Amino acid sequence: MYVILLPNYQAPSVYYAGIPGMHGKPGSPGLPGRDGRDGREGAKGDQGIPGKTGPQGPPGPSGNPGVNGKEGAKGERGAQGPPGQKGERGESGLSGTPGNPGLMAFKNWKECVWSNINDGKDHGLIKFLSVCGISFFAQDCVFKKNFSDTALHVYWTGALCVRGCSNCCKRWYFTFNGAECSAPLTIEGIVYVASKSENPHRVRHIEGYCNNVHKGKVRVGFWVGKCHGWSNGNYDAYTGYASVLRIFIEEVPKAQA
Repeated sequence: MYVILLPNYQAPSVYYAGIPGMHGKPGSPGLPGRDGRDGREGAKGDQGIPGKTGPQGPPGPSGNPGVNGKEGAKGERGAQGPPGQKGERGESGLSGTPGNPGLMAFKNWKECVWSNINDGKDHGLIKFLSVCGISFFAQDCVFKKNFSDTALHVYWTGALCVRGCSNCCKRWYFTFNGAECSAPLTIEGIVYVASKSENPHRVRHIEGYCNNVHKGKVRVGFWVGKCHGWSNGNYDAYTGYASVLRIFIEEVPKAQA
């Protein structure tokens, strides 16, 4: 190995590194810088992939009820459908409670009718003209009553008159086997005239119900006499005048209490 020495050559100085010194104290913070300008809006990115469907949220509160709409027009009647199947026969019903045996199972009534009656009797049972038209005779309307605990409904219709007197009154009434009804009261009617010039031949109607009439044959009569409270009963009464006369009798249940 050979060493070449150049003229004026100085060997380099050799430095050795010292031990690092301690850190200095931090300096005071500088003043805040100015805000930077807003950057330009970036370009719109591509649409991302839809995310997964999240779980269903809790139900919301019920809304207010809506207003009813207008009623629609009536539709046309549809075609009649086929008849349905015959249903099964129902069960027999229970038997009802039997009623009172025999009481008023059918109507029991009678009507006695006469024509050409011209009876001028002022007192007593009215005499009806016989069918042959020859003789007069007193006559009841005979009725067969089926039960004891029933009532008789009767009425008279025919012409009645009082005439030839002033301030006079006559009374017509029903009898049952010769006695007037007492339950509840008599069945009667009156005719009153104020002057002799009156001659009131009028068809009149007298009607009522009588209780406590026995079972069996009952003679129902129609009588004429003086009015209650009148001392003089000898006024001219007239029963019947160019009209048909009727006595109607019907057996009926007693009235409610």
